[in-house]
Amino acid sequence: MASWDMTATGTLHRTPRHPWRWVGWLLLSQALVALAWGGLGWATGLPLLLASHALFVVPVFLPNSRFYAPVLSSLPGPAVWLTIDDGPSDDTLAILDLLDRHDARATFFMVGQRAAARPELVREVLRRGHGLGNHSHSHPQAWFWRLGPRRMAAEIGRCQQVLTEIAGTPPHWYRSVVGMTNPFVAAALRRHGLARVGWSARGFDGVRCQPDTVVARIARDLVPGAVVLLHEGAAHGHNVAIMESVLRQLQARGLQARLPPETA
Repeated sequence: MASWDMTATGTLHRTPRHPWRWVGWLLLSQALVALAWGGLGWATGLPLLLASHALFVVPVFLPNSRFYAPVLSSLPGPAVWLTIDDGPSDDTLAILDLLDRHDARATFFMVGQRAAARPELVREVLRRGHGLGNHSHSHPQAWFWRLGPRRMAAEIGRCQQVLTEIAGTPPHWYRSVVGMTNPFVAAALRRHGLARVGWSARGFDGVRCQPDTVVARIARDLVPGAVVLLHEGAAHGHNVAIMESVLRQLQARGLQARLPPETA
């Protein structure tokens, strides 16, 4: 059976140690901009000001950026980690049946509100040997990136509470909505002992898509240690078919889908 190699990393589960470290870098960068503007004039100071702002804004939209929090985007060892976002949904049972038939394991990154509405699906995921992850409470896709500290803490904290009450134990993994991680995510992750998960293979199956195109995108990055991003319950209705094709790709390549150890 394929397993994860822990010798290289010691632990795969890494919570943010200094969630507010970016504040010091922000203050330092603005002090340097002020010095440059005062000493060299606006022609130098203005470009530096814009560049310094970009330095803190751009990482919010990069799913595997480590600027604000550690992120796990690939793994050591021969196995593949299947991660499924946005459930539970009407697709959940069908996906579980597919995973059973292929002897595959996955982590379901669930939305708190949806889990609270369908707790029996959360329990079934666990009963069949799969994992749970925190994917925010309400999945505010359009504006998650700009949440302030209080709202961000509530999104992550409420989801953690719901999943813990249903499962009996708290999730250890977290994925940001659409992969966006703003400066206030890390403090909530540290508070709840969560480690952030990115991805190394995705097919954009959460939006309107053609299944063959999605599977082709995933297949090109389907290698040992890959973290595969998949979705369930999308309006296009192709998620189950996409999952089946990805599992066949794994089988054809001799790869196994396994859960990484949740070592804090």
